[in-house]
Amino acid sequence: MSAPARVAIVGAGQWGEQHIRAFSSRDDSRVVGVFSRDLARAEQRATRWSTQPYDDLGRMIDETGPDLISVCLPNTEHYAPTLELIEHGIPLLVEKPLVFHLDEADRLLDEARARNLFFAINFNHRYAEPVVRAKHDIDAGKLGNLSFATWRFGGEGTSVHHPYANLIETQCHGIDLLEHLLGPIDAVSAEMTRGASTLVVAAHFACGAVGSLVGSYDSSYAYPRTHHVEINGDAGRLLIDDTTRRYEFSAAGSEARTVWEAGYFNDRRRSFHETFDAHLDALMPALRAGAAPPVHAESGRRALEVAYRIIDAFETERRVVVPANCHESVSEFLP
Repeated sequence: MSAPARVAIVGAGQWGEQHIRAFSSRDDSRVVGVFSRDLARAEQRATRWSTQPYDDLGRMIDETGPDLISVCLPNTEHYAPTLELIEHGIPLLVEKPLVFHLDEADRLLDEARARNLFFAINFNHRYAEPVVRAKHDIDAGKLGNLSFATWRFGGEGTSVHHPYANLIETQCHGIDLLEHLLGPIDAVSAEMTRGASTLVVAAHFACGAVGSLVGSYDSSYAYPRTHHVEINGDAGRLLIDDTTRRYEFSAAGSEARTVWEAGYFNDRRRSFHETFDAHLDALMPALRAGAAPPVHAESGRRALEVAYRIIDAFETERRVVVPANCHESVSEFLP
């Protein structure tokens, strides 16, 4: 693929604006269409970004011939449109959560696998500069043997549309990121408030470390340190504040610290929205080379499976094992 990739955007909401912005700003991609069920919204978005509006997925695909479709629909409405797009056999990048039900996740992955389809998911927290540095330091052994990790992320939200919305659609980032940094979770237990809008999860990792995940829809994204990660090992400790804001590493026994914060002219590294651009820096070369996506949609299925193990632990008031392959049966407590 030498010419810019032809990209179609499915979704004209708030995060869909970030998708069309990011793809439109790149030399290796060109946005050829934007879809919304509300044609007026598609027209407004298309006019702003000089592309074509659609309210019919099939017609958009037929007329634009996209090399990649980027999907950013409301959280609970991913399944049917994603399945339709997979059946067209076009490479996909989808927003988190993959879906809300494991059987739906399995159907999407099976259909994509049958077509040998490029199928990526946007766990963009992985591409924040502090997270990239944390991954590098852990892989380089700077923390030594890992002992414990903490993830905390809370703000405004609602669980009205789904009883475990906070866990599945928001804290999936925490599940994915903790496993990205520490390896697989192999057991969980949990406590939640009435309505499950705030939760705390105790996790055990296959590497021997333990961890906690605290998530809330009863807080505020306006608070400083609304997001915080701490990981400790016997040789050092790292801290991440507000995903993109600050990274700190301390060696055990030392009162000195190494700190990264974006400089005055480095706006991109302090912008949460542009973690999506950084993900595309890895995704687009993979797409053009015919390689696997850097974050496969299977990671969305994995986060959903761990979430259901957490729900199981909460509902049964017990510690629940999380299999490494995460394809063993698990009860879904939702209709």
